[in-house]
Amino acid sequence: MVCRVISGKSIKGALNYNESKVREGLAECIGAANFIAEPEQLNFYNKLSRFENLIEKNGRAKTNAVHISLNFDVGEKLSQTKLNEIATTYMNKIGFGDQPYLVYEHRDAAHPHLHIVTTNIQEDGKRISIHNLGKNHSEQARKEIEEKYGLVKAGSKQKQGFEPTLSKAIYGKSETKRTINNIVAEVMKRYKFASLTELNAVLRQYNVMADRGKEGMTMFDKNGLIYTMLDSKGNKVGVPIKASALYCKPTMKNLDGHFKLGGALKEVQKGRLIKIIDSFFHATDRHTRVNFCDYMNFYGVNTMFRENKDGRIYGLTFIDNRKGAVFNGSDLGKQYSGQAVIKRFGIGLVAGEKESQERIDREFERQFERFDHTQANWTLDIPKGFLDLMKAEKFYPGPTNPLPRRKKKPRRKKSI
Repeated sequence: MVCRVISGKSIKGALNYNESKVREGLAECIGAANFIAEPEQLNFYNKLSRFENLIEKNGRAKTNAVHISLNFDVGEKLSQTKLNEIATTYMNKIGFGDQPYLVYEHRDAAHPHLHIVTTNIQEDGKRISIHNLGKNHSEQARKEIEEKYGLVKAGSKQKQGFEPTLSKAIYGKSETKRTINNIVAEVMKRYKFASLTELNAVLRQYNVMADRGKEGMTMFDKNGLIYTMLDSKGNKVGVPIKASALYCKPTMKNLDGHFKLGGALKEVQKGRLIKIIDSFFHATDRHTRVNFCDYMNFYGVNTMFRENKDGRIYGLTFIDNRKGAVFNGSDLGKQYSGQAVIKRFGIGLVAGEKESQERIDREFERQFERFDHTQANWTLDIPKGFLDLMKAEKFYPGPTNPLPRRKKKPRRKKSI
């Protein structure tokens, strides 16, 4: 079992999130502890007023909402009675047994999981301390519950068995604001990125984009940020949502902290990524853009070539979905920049076998549309027949020939 405890300032936001899932048929309220009626007899306002009446007794408390998720292994089949019993035991062990709380069974992921909504303001107006609640009380409660109910222990299986699967946003399928919030919140939790560009590289995998507007615009000058959905071709669709309006508050001010921390944390993943890239050029003579992207995908790395309007490649971004890290190719070293990698595609091909750039691009686009990158990103191991798929002809150790240095072109001065 995996437990997550999130504290916040909006009990209405946490309640709204779960109730919207109920309206969509993706969740059900199966428990209402310390309420005057059973869950099926309570409407949204009955639930909200119960919490707000307590919150009003302590106007000084900045944090008054607690949102908990209990995640179980995908193979565990638990009845609603058992889920309610587990939720009750958990809340008692973390000191919230006397608080009003709602238990929601969610069915929007492959693994069974619960969401619990409550407040830390008590009847007498005193506040229950939630400092290190997840690290201390929740962790101990988890271990005891796993033993008592014979649940699969956290860490006994690979972590992704408990992770909710992120799906691409599809405009019109669900409410825009909620869809964007769910994707952005999960990306911020899973990934380490050091800039808005790197964040967008991840978000685009799920048809979402963060936009500051053009330099010189009021929104840009005031450090504003909006999020919008994208269609399958990368075009903006629907109404954009302000960052401050999302429940996870992914504003530029809050993102700056993520950029600094992410920039430091992701450095330890550089070595792994470099080894994967180099191994491609050692494993096969078929050095094409298509094979390269597919090879990286089987290691859980999404490779994105950045091109201008004329089709010229000016950059390369690697998204390591396994480790949750984003890198520009040049961050790994000059030999891993977009232009350098494209040059290396010619190594190992005999005269007459080199493909034209146009042909490579057409083949890449066809393969890209056919290949489900979102699902492949979480593949753990390379299939044994992958080298046969690429028609590998050689496997040889050692470094590739060093690239000749290119003379730097003088930069053109922009006309004002």
